Amino acid sequence: QVQLVESGGGLVQAGGSLRLSCVASGGIFRINAMTWHRQAPGKQRELVAVITSGGSVDYKDSVKGRFTISRDNAKNTVYLQMNSLKPEDTAVYYCNVLAGLLPTNYWGQGTQVTVSS
Repeated sequence: QVQLVESGGGLVQAGGSLRLSCVASGGIFRINAMTWHRQAPGKQRELVAVITSGGSVDYKDSVKGRFTISRDNAKNTVYLQMNSLKPEDTAVYYCNVLAGLLPTNYWGQGTQVTVSS
């Protein structure tokens, strides 16, 4: 059974940095796009960053220049380096992987990121 496990969240002061990781396991194959999303209390889940199988990346406007998405295909892992964090970045961050023959979306359980002012 495919599982995505995120790690790296926590509490950080404004201006600080965190690095999130998401490892896919359980027989996952043919991974296409890998993405990070976030959901703040009372708000809808939103796309933060995407990296394609070819390595192309794109970001939500508000995180451009501060966040960097990357992937290690050998480890089935996607990362999100977050610098210059702001209180408005506070949310639960989820990774998502599009993979398989159909293909199918898989979600992680989420990791909390809290940025204090």
